Amino acid sequence: MIRRSGEYRTEQREEMRGGKGTVTIEHFWEPKTEMRSHTRMCAKLTIPPGGSIGFHPHDAEDEIFVVVRGRAEADDNGDIVELGPGDTILTGNGDGHAIRCVGDEPLELIAVISTY
Repeated sequence: MIRRSGEYRTEQREEMRGGKGTVTIEHFWEPKTEMRSHTRMCAKLTIPPGGSIGFHPHDAEDEIFVVVRGRAEADDNGDIVELGPGDTILTGNGDGHAIRCVGDEPLELIAVISTY
């Protein structure tokens, strides 16, 4: 199955998980109806400069972020690190994370959440 850019279901989330600004989510594939795996999200997230997703845990699931564009400051379960294009973060097993766009351009991430 192929889905082209511009055909994704898009949503806006204000102050996502207690963060700042509006996060745009472009869902590549829909869990349960299009994907058979135990996946809760498979999407591109765009966070504007100064915007963020607030700190939150992941219980019984793993979340992978892949930075595609921009600069991020990530709270990786208490460790604060800067991330750039090509960097990844994996959060799960009850650990938590937050992410903030620290550059002048929007932060684009690929996000995949798998449940177990």
